[in-house]
Amino acid sequence: MNKKLLIRTLSLGGIFLATYLGAENLRSIENPTAETQSSVAPKITRTEEHSVTKTTADKKALENFINTEEKKMIEGVPHVSQLPELQRGCEVTSLTMLLQYEGISADKMTLAKQIHKIPFRDANYIRGNPYDGFVGDIYTFKKSGYGVYHGPVAKLAESYLPGKIMDITGQSIDAVYELIDSGSPVWVIINSTFAPLPESEFTVWKTNSGDVKITYREHSVLIVGYDEDSIYVNDPLASGGYKAVPRTSFEKAWVQMGSQAIGIDKQ
Repeated sequence: MNKKLLIRTLSLGGIFLATYLGAENLRSIENPTAETQSSVAPKITRTEEHSVTKTTADKKALENFINTEEKKMIEGVPHVSQLPELQRGCEVTSLTMLLQYEGISADKMTLAKQIHKIPFRDANYIRGNPYDGFVGDIYTFKKSGYGVYHGPVAKLAESYLPGKIMDITGQSIDAVYELIDSGSPVWVIINSTFAPLPESEFTVWKTNSGDVKITYREHSVLIVGYDEDSIYVNDPLASGGYKAVPRTSFEKAWVQMGSQAIGIDKQ
């Protein structure tokens, strides 16, 4: 994704405020195996005060503008619970919400059947890789299982909306906010605490397609909005939609889980 520069010029009592938005590409992450990204995308403030000569009135107007919370929210995104049928089905349930918002007649149980699956362990007792398919059983904790990452989910989504799916995995958090600004909710991989996890929560699996670092706290939600302090999500484990979670910790946890995100091209 090429860098983008968007300059907004705002007139405040004859004073101009320029806002710089950068969409910085991080390295592409097809499979960030055996490592946790330590560099975290900075919190996007979306406002930057430039050095200008101001009268007292202009200073107050500018201060009020800077302190005004910018809130972006996509209204009308349906909330779907993964429970009780899909104890491990957070990824396909979050995808269900995304597709339903786009007017697609999709349901979680159909997507659970359609998502590509691989064994938890193969005949040689080698574990499955969530980048290759859903690992193990999606329905119940009584059987072994884990989850699935962005690739198979994007492929399934593409079958419903050909040519409209944007897999922005590996890009900066600003690319997620750009999708929200365009009107697309964003499917992401996160963890169930919505905050960075200690290394003790992770383990490395040796799979036939490479080592992969996993945590059993892995989770998936649909981002439906944001402001300076919070991310708003439809969480398939919550009782309702539009749950607010702290933005800074969410961003760090998202990067820790490989910066995985999928949205809809609204152009």
